[in-house]
Amino acid sequence: MARTQGTGSGTGVDRSLTGLVGGAFGRLGRAGGLVFLIAGLALSGSGAYEGAYAAGWAGTQGILKVQQCEMSYPSNASRSSRKNRRPVRCEGTFVSEDGGSTDAHAAVQVRRRYAQGAELAVQQTDPPTAQGARDAAYVQAGMDRAWRWFGAFFGGWVLTGLGVFCLATGFAPFGRSRVSFDAAWDAAGRGATRAVVLGMIGVGLVGAGVSFLVSYVF
Repeated sequence: MARTQGTGSGTGVDRSLTGLVGGAFGRLGRAGGLVFLIAGLALSGSGAYEGAYAAGWAGTQGILKVQQCEMSYPSNASRSSRKNRRPVRCEGTFVSEDGGSTDAHAAVQVRRRYAQGAELAVQQTDPPTAQGARDAAYVQAGMDRAWRWFGAFFGGWVLTGLGVFCLATGFAPFGRSRVSFDAAWDAAGRGATRAVVLGMIGVGLVGAGVSFLVSYVF
């Protein structure tokens, strides 16, 4: 009798632990989905914002006549940060396309040096707060840059679609998952989740691919 009770007790403990572990991995899947969702929305938002300025659809379009360019990253910056940043700061005079706005203290971050007197197409994203202030903001314009940002916008759709799938089903795409992919996929098919996920990921992949290919045409 005692031996039987011990076995039953052990089974109960095992089931409790299994339930706890399963619940933890279920929460992990939804937590991962939330991370994907937030990252996707942030990437799409920044891609749309920066792309609109680079394409000239937002801000004040104009020309920055370069006076000088200098390296802007710290000497102790890592190789990866030097590669990923726009490491050159070019300063000069900005004149809007319509001639109605000028800024003698304009500066823009770019990827390479330009000679004195070079004219850069830029967008003024934020005007100076006061006459003579040096706090205006600029980005280098160009459809090649715009299309790369639009690629990032669509790439965010892929992450957002994955986030929706994980949040709706509890599937964890990394490590051990309480919910198998097959079970999660079947559950997603009972409503609109599967169609939404497939639509977002499909549009995201196609849009990102086309955007990056088009960026090399300009």
